[in-house]
Amino acid sequence: MRRVSRIALAGTATVALATSLTACGGTSSEAAKDKNGGKATGIAISYDVGGRGDQSFNDAAYAGMVKAKKEFGYKGEDQEPTDGETDADKTARLVSLAKAGYNPVVGIGYAYAPAVKAAAAKYPKTTFGIVDDATVQAKNVADLVFSEQEASYLAGVAAAKATKTDTVGFVGGVDVPLIHKFEAGFTQGVKDTNPKVKVVKQYLTETADEGGFSSPDKGKTAASAQIEKGADVVYHAAGLSGQGVIQAAAAKKVWAIGVDSDQYAQKALAKYKASILTSATKNVSEAVYNLAKSVQDGKPETGVVTGDLKSGEVGLAGSNPKFSGDEEIQKALKTAKSGITSGKIKVQSKP
Repeated sequence: MRRVSRIALAGTATVALATSLTACGGTSSEAAKDKNGGKATGIAISYDVGGRGDQSFNDAAYAGMVKAKKEFGYKGEDQEPTDGETDADKTARLVSLAKAGYNPVVGIGYAYAPAVKAAAAKYPKTTFGIVDDATVQAKNVADLVFSEQEASYLAGVAAAKATKTDTVGFVGGVDVPLIHKFEAGFTQGVKDTNPKVKVVKQYLTETADEGGFSSPDKGKTAASAQIEKGADVVYHAAGLSGQGVIQAAAAKKVWAIGVDSDQYAQKALAKYKASILTSATKNVSEAVYNLAKSVQDGKPETGVVTGDLKSGEVGLAGSNPKFSGDEEIQKALKTAKSGITSGKIKVQSKP
């Protein structure tokens, strides 16, 4: 369920653009600078699978772009992934944005690592960002990463306290190291809180191309199966597929725990919000905005920039009054937060 790019980059257009990039070489950054009088056109982001409208990861990035546009009074451009695209397609998209004068240019998701590396080399005076990857090492690249396992640990604590069946579920979108962090933290949080609680787990696909992050139907099927096994709290780290998890939980009148954004507050999920206990959040919005601000201030962020529980950039959303008003859950979470931030609790990042 992936969208066509807002700027058509499919078929011959992609090939033509890639060819023109080879001809432009590394001098294109100067052309962009001259075109815009030495000032950036604005911020540009290129979405991960699922695109804008996932009520999660990509939408959080979009919110960061919107905040930057409003504060700095400049333009913003956001582009969708295309079906079956290659690293060359991603590179072409990022380079086209840099050539147009956008600065910073941000790839949303670890799949952009090769493209960010290539585009950053072509445009050394443009700042690039990549969310959820720390492998791109360059003077003009900011690796925006998060301690997802810490927020997931808290989700595990909440799930262990909320369950009445002593069975909870975890649905991961794609079986990759990033999502393993969510699983590891969640399972540890559950077991540290109540060792008797069983955690049933399922990954939707092996690769993102198979739709693990973009198929609500897959999420719904997986969650329904876990609920049939007795799970009365299901936590997802599955992007757009997580909407199906939430729908399944609402249908069976059990709890769902959302991810990345406060899904209880998402308009598209309003009719299911009574079933959303909380969400394990990571502030992708603020990370994107902060990168834009650093460029605007003339001091671009570079290197690995990590958001964690101590910095307040990961945590649990408290919008649901049944969650925020549950004294037993809140007491347990307070203890867990203190343990994590003090270093007493070492949260695992691998299952």
